[in-house]
Amino acid sequence: MKIEILGTGCPKCNLLEATTKAAAEKLGVAFELSHIRDITAIVGRGVMMTPALAVDGKVMLAGRVPKEAEVLALLRSLSPAAGAAGPTPGNLEGRGTA
Repeated sequence: MKIEILGTGCPKCNLLEATTKAAAEKLGVAFELSHIRDITAIVGRGVMMTPALAVDGKVMLAGRVPKEAEVLALLRSLSPAAGAAGPTPGNLEGRGTA
């Protein structure tokens, strides 16, 4: 699973990175985590509000920092080991900020 944090390195972006890493480790699946800080690359992915979370190339949420439990549920739903079809990109947007 390839996980990307899209954000310039602000405190919320760094919090999303830490939260996502903790959730992925709890899930126990193989993952690669990277933090994309280049604003041109971020905007090129269609992200207008940071931080954003992309999994396997799909932006799954943007503009907020979800709680660890929400990230864990998202990653679990996308994990091949879980056998779930998973959510569509963006369907987690609009919930309250952590």
